[in-house]
Amino acid sequence: MKREPGSALHATTVHSPLLRMSGIVKSFPGVKALRGVSLELHAGHVMAIVGENGAGKSSLIKTLSGAYEPDEGTIEIDGRPLARGTQAAIDAGVAVIYQELSLVNDMTVAENLFLGRMPTRYGFLAQREAQAAAREALAQVGLEGVSPSMRVGDLPLNKRQLVEVAKALARDARILVMDEPTAALQHHDIENLYAVVRRLRAAGMGIIFISHHLEEVFELADSAVVMRDGATVGARPMSEWTEPALVQAMVARNLDSFYPWQPRAYGDVVLEARNVASAPVLRGASFSVRAGEIVGIGGIAGAGRTELLKTLCGALPLTGGELWLRGRKLALHSPAQGVREGIVYTAEDRKLEGLVLDASIEENIALSSLRALVRGGFVSAARKRRLAREATERFGVRAPSVLQTTGNLSGGNQQKVILGRATATSPAVILLDEPTRGIDVGAKTEIYADIVEMARAGAAVVLVSSELPELLGMSDRVLVMYRGSIVGELAREDASSETIIQWATTGVAA
Repeated sequence: MKREPGSALHATTVHSPLLRMSGIVKSFPGVKALRGVSLELHAGHVMAIVGENGAGKSSLIKTLSGAYEPDEGTIEIDGRPLARGTQAAIDAGVAVIYQELSLVNDMTVAENLFLGRMPTRYGFLAQREAQAAAREALAQVGLEGVSPSMRVGDLPLNKRQLVEVAKALARDARILVMDEPTAALQHHDIENLYAVVRRLRAAGMGIIFISHHLEEVFELADSAVVMRDGATVGARPMSEWTEPALVQAMVARNLDSFYPWQPRAYGDVVLEARNVASAPVLRGASFSVRAGEIVGIGGIAGAGRTELLKTLCGALPLTGGELWLRGRKLALHSPAQGVREGIVYTAEDRKLEGLVLDASIEENIALSSLRALVRGGFVSAARKRRLAREATERFGVRAPSVLQTTGNLSGGNQQKVILGRATATSPAVILLDEPTRGIDVGAKTEIYADIVEMARAGAAVVLVSSELPELLGMSDRVLVMYRGSIVGELAREDASSETIIQWATTGVAA
């Protein structure tokens, strides 16, 4: 008889953990990834696991899923030892949803849900039973409108994310691990995912939730475990955590100010946009930014923030208005031309637009500076190496050498490589699009300090961020966009989350 997801979990007493991991140790050559980690997860409970990149979160989850075998320690589910291997973990009810989805885009939804275990009858695939079971699993995650026969690759990202959850339910998962599940979702989709997590918790599922976004942790979790350097350094109910205490436990240092903003003297206006437009999204935006100033831009997804930055750097065509740099009218036709004029842009999606992942740190940092590195018709290897080393030292990139493949770095270190490349040309204007998206708290604090240092050195900085605390904490002024236009401006001392949200959702600046 098929078990309803979570139904058997109610048989577990409140005092008996669904999952117990005790003294887990895991080492790799030269690295001790886990140092005696212990935790307990109960049915009907959401446990957040937080920590900087490299803290051991991924190694712990891969050990639970059977991908890694622990060197020491035990894993028990309902008091019974978990056998080795990924299949044993799946059979025991463990499901892991990674940030990089594991669906097969060319298969149907139903085929993905039952991959490797499609229902059969008399030796043939039981399509009717598979469709019915798929519809049942999809309904539990709010995807009643998705046909099991649809091709997964034709679904938008937010629905593919929920198909991953449905896949776990179809496998009768009892323990669900979600690794950065909201990293690529928009606000509305995140709220839908929250609702699904709450329903699963109410049904008795035990959920491990990994996120760099502390607001998500406080919104969803019943408790939080902090990992640092491969060990657990704190485990408490959420009622006993505050955000400053959680951050301090993660980074192991006092945080007098999470955002290192300081007042600065501003210079002359460097960049001025006069009713700039780029069809079809950017309708008309006017603002200016001075040397040494950090101007933040807020707004909901689709408001035109990214389009504005791309227009300012030459990545999108200017279809209306004027752009002025130090009192001189510009006509940019490409980002390369923008770089030559002193305007650099760092993309929101660092993996898709920001970096060449299979190239070295050195190659990535030098990309915008190749003209300056040419000697005798050839790029000087010595000058390129020196440029890369100076940039990695300045931004504190953690890597054995500048020849390290960039794709093997953590998200925070990849972002520092992007900043190293951006500043290597000594730009007058730096356009930052979501510069801390998807990176851990410790790396964020370092990048915030880097941004302030750029401004202090005289660059005009324009910062787009979807995180309101970041926008408020880092900006000298905040501009708010609505449907392709800037609808209001707030001085730092007047800016508030409530005002930004009101302007961004109504377009009315009171």
